[in-house]
Amino acid sequence: MDPGKFLLFATGGLADAAYLFIVAAGLSLVFGALRVINMAHGSLYMIAAMVSVVVANRLGAGIGFLPALLGAVLVAAAIGAVIETTVLKRVYGHEHLVQLLATYAIALIIGGAARLIFGSNYRTTSTPIQGSLTILGYSYSLYALVMIAAAILIGLGMYGLLFRTRLGRNIRAAVSDPELLNASGVNVTLLYTAVFTVGAGLAGLGGAIVAPSQAVDPTIGDSVLVLAFAISVIGGLGSIIGSAVGALMVGEVISFGLINPTTNSFALAFVFIIMTLVLTVRPWARA
Repeated sequence: MDPGKFLLFATGGLADAAYLFIVAAGLSLVFGALRVINMAHGSLYMIAAMVSVVVANRLGAGIGFLPALLGAVLVAAAIGAVIETTVLKRVYGHEHLVQLLATYAIALIIGGAARLIFGSNYRTTSTPIQGSLTILGYSYSLYALVMIAAAILIGLGMYGLLFRTRLGRNIRAAVSDPELLNASGVNVTLLYTAVFTVGAGLAGLGGAIVAPSQAVDPTIGDSVLVLAFAISVIGGLGSIIGSAVGALMVGEVISFGLINPTTNSFALAFVFIIMTLVLTVRPWARA
């Protein structure tokens, strides 16, 4: 493979890793702090993508992108806050099967509502940044490069939030000892709502960012949820840095799997082989 083609596929992997990291980081953050496996995470990604496409098409893909992005994130975060306050508060402390069933039911409700509101057909919108950059004879989408840069900035922002702010210290304390945190005077109930809302917002942000680059419909959250779980397990459930590493691995595997039909059909299988090996060698990654 010539260097130009290698760089092309590597950059494509980074673009895939960009939005997958954002989605997986939200999933991992929620599990790390709340110990809840959120099966509705992909549905929040989907609803945000649908909202962003509708708003962007209504306002115009260029000037409408930022309002669509903000609106989609707010919608996902608001739905997340409602889910946490009305459903999840009642299943904290229960076994994971109860949480899975509860959040899976929510995912079905959101999926059905999306079909009623938006229909079942694919929707598309134009990328807000047109054009490409040519390197070593291959063209690179400028919007894909923007996605990569945005993911890096979001990752740095999340790291700063978790390790440089009081909220971040409380979140990390909730992961290790929520009872002690509650005894210290912190409102753990409100903290949990805030964490889940942020996680839902990240799912929405991932959906809104990727929407201009692919067709969206009410089923797109399913495959993303599976990949986000794989990334979280590979990187370690609850670890934001691990989510970045896992997303990078998965993104590159998927991208280089496109080289030919044989590797393309095996790429996803290889992702789950990696996940299985992680669970075998590091079984504590499950909890």
